[in-house]
Amino acid sequence: MKAFKFIIIVLSLLVCVSTNAAKKPKKKKVAEVAKVDTVPMADFSYAYGIAQTNGLMSYLVQRMGVDTAYIAYFLNGFDDPSMDESTKQMKAYTAGKEIRQQVESQIIPQANKQINDSVDLLNKQRFIEGFRSAIAGNATITGDSAQSLASKQLEYYNNVKMEAKYGKNRTDGEAFLKENAKKDSVKTTPSGLQYKVLTVGTGEIPTATDKVKVNYEGKLIDGTVFDSSYQRKQPATFGCNQVIKGWTEALTMMPVGSTWELYIPQELGYGSREAGKIPPFSTLIFKVELLEIVK
Repeated sequence: MKAFKFIIIVLSLLVCVSTNAAKKPKKKKVAEVAKVDTVPMADFSYAYGIAQTNGLMSYLVQRMGVDTAYIAYFLNGFDDPSMDESTKQMKAYTAGKEIRQQVESQIIPQANKQINDSVDLLNKQRFIEGFRSAIAGNATITGDSAQSLASKQLEYYNNVKMEAKYGKNRTDGEAFLKENAKKDSVKTTPSGLQYKVLTVGTGEIPTATDKVKVNYEGKLIDGTVFDSSYQRKQPATFGCNQVIKGWTEALTMMPVGSTWELYIPQELGYGSREAGKIPPFSTLIFKVELLEIVK
């Protein structure tokens, strides 16, 4: 039989940043990592094992030629992959051996890396127990419940990991914005967006659904330039509601012909996402020149 290549079902955890401007109270609290109800690692491991079997049965039948009447043989191979080849009975047994090898050599290590970059936290025994019970049809929770639990926990673990790795960007940005807000030339909106008017425009003000043409330069608070239409010598055109929240809010306040400097808190930017040269939780500074509303 050809070597088995198991397709790992990846749980998407990143929280997409909305493109609509959000209004927030004037008094901003220090941002914290989102708290969720956690479960013991043993229970999470069991549920995660069940969740990883989603789609496996159809794969066994359609791709590996396993007759579901012989799942017991599959489980024999899964439970005891060291058994001598001469004891094989049908394709199901061999499939069980191959999938067990993939679970131990690929799925569990990758799951541990997703949970924590350096420490193996997953309870291997309980993961395999959950994985096996789902195949055998005697799991103590449904597949949908397992998926929901595993997804919530993975999001929590990712937030903890990202905060530990990039949390300083958040605190440095908050300190910068606090001092920047004290300047007479800087205005702060209820959402936390800060801006300074460099050139006063007299044209029309775009709406969120308008498309605009702009020149801009973006940099981090340490002065690192990460993008510039000026350097490319080519203005950019896009919809006001197709960019980060801080941009959308600013563009829908700017008359055409204006040039503003924007100071965008991380929650109005890319948040915990890494965007090109922009590290997670980064406060952003943009010089934005609104050239025209594209009709």
